[in-house]
Amino acid sequence: MSEHSQQEIELQAAAFRRLQKHLMEDRTDVQNIDMMNLTGFCRNCLSRWYQEAAAERGIEIGKIEARELFYGMSMDDWKANYQTDASGAQQEAFKTAFEENVGKE
Repeated sequence: MSEHSQQEIELQAAAFRRLQKHLMEDRTDVQNIDMMNLTGFCRNCLSRWYQEAAAERGIEIGKIEARELFYGMSMDDWKANYQTDASGAQQEAFKTAFEENVGKE
């Protein structure tokens, strides 16, 4: 793997922070189940990837803390404020998307 320049790392980090803000503040209407079904990842995946990256560097971040970084609040608060009920079709599609994208890791 090639070394990234400091500038490239900073630009990637800035783009990542913008994605984080977009999902946390700008598009609270976008449901995780729809993200997973369409893209194969959601806010929970991002928080898990962040947690895994920290662990690879010897930094321990708990699941709750990592999720709060991508929700901007607790999961309970997010669910109460923004999460809608998923239809049967969404739930069925999620089973497939989860298995294909998360279950295989």
